Amino acid sequence: MLTRHSVQLFDVRNPDEFKAGRIPDSVNVPLGQLEESLKLSPEKFEKRFKVKAPKKEDDDIVFHCQKGRRSLTALETAWRLGFSRARHYAGGYSEWAEKEKK
Repeated sequence: MLTRHSVQLFDVRNPDEFKAGRIPDSVNVPLGQLEESLKLSPEKFEKRFKVKAPKKEDDDIVFHCQKGRRSLTALETAWRLGFSRARHYAGGYSEWAEKEKK
């Protein structure tokens, strides 16, 4: 999905973690701001995050964090809000960074 640029990848780590290293094309939406952010109008979401707002029916929404715990919470939040096709990257940034070293 990353290589095809066919993913809406949301990094739910804190801004300082995101600045220290990130998966390309990911958008930082800290977990503490996720619910309110997903409730924004598409225009406000796009203005705040500089990307297209996710739609509830999208099947390319993926959340990730450092190791998978926060992204699982993010996924549960998204599902509760109606983003029923969203997923999370269980291995998180740590797994991605390790694979990229190889």
